[in-house]
Amino acid sequence: MKHNRGQAAMEFLMTYGWAILVVLAAIGALAYFGVLSPSRFLPSSCTIAPGIGCDEFKVTPTTVQLLLRNGMGNDLTSATIAIATCTTSSAASWTDGSVLGGTSGTTLSGCTNGAVGSRYKQSANVTYTLNGVSHTKTGQIVSLVE
Repeated sequence: MKHNRGQAAMEFLMTYGWAILVVLAAIGALAYFGVLSPSRFLPSSCTIAPGIGCDEFKVTPTTVQLLLRNGMGNDLTSATIAIATCTTSSAASWTDGSVLGGTSGTTLSGCTNGAVGSRYKQSANVTYTLNGVSHTKTGQIVSLVE
C-alpha cells in the first residue's frame, strides 16, 4: 500500500512538472519575439530635482520640448538646460512660479533621439544662478520618441 501512495505522488509531481515546463516555454517564446518587451510597459517620466517641476515634455527625433516650472521660491538667473543629444538652451532669467521659456516652454533642437517609436532615456542638466551662486541639478527624461 505504501508503494501506491509514493507512485501517486510521483505521477502528480511529474504531471505538474510538465505543465510548468510548457508554460515557461510559452513565456520564453513570447519574450523572444518581443511581445513581452519591457520598454512597451515603462511609463514616460520627466524628473529634474525638487523645486524644478517638469509639467510636460515631448521627444521627437530632432527635438525635446520641456515645460519646466520654477518652484524654488526665488527668481533664478542664467538658467541653462543641457541634454547630451541636443544643443543647449538658456535664458537670462526665470521668475518664481513661471515656466522657463514662457507658456510654450523650451525646445531643444538639433537632437539625435532615434527613430519614431524607439525608447528615449537621457539625463538632463539644469544649471542656474541663485543669489550669485551657480547650481546644477541633474534629472532624467524617459519617453518614447513621437
